[in-house]
Amino acid sequence: MKVLRKLLNDTDGQGLVEYTLIVFLVAFVFWVAIKDTTAGTAMGDMWSKVSDCVATPFSCGSGS
Repeated sequence: MKVLRKLLNDTDGQGLVEYTLIVFLVAFVFWVAIKDTTAGTAMGDMWSKVSDCVATPFSCGSGS
């Protein structure tokens, strides 16, 4: 019973969980706001180029 009480009253790590939830909420709102805009499309194209260059670095030019 003491162990259960200790677990229920333990607040170590609570701040980390709260900050993590805030970061995920902000990221989700940002994603919803831009997912169907031209900015969202441009960012998607840019990330595709980045992932292609990471996968095959010698196929990317220095200025592309």
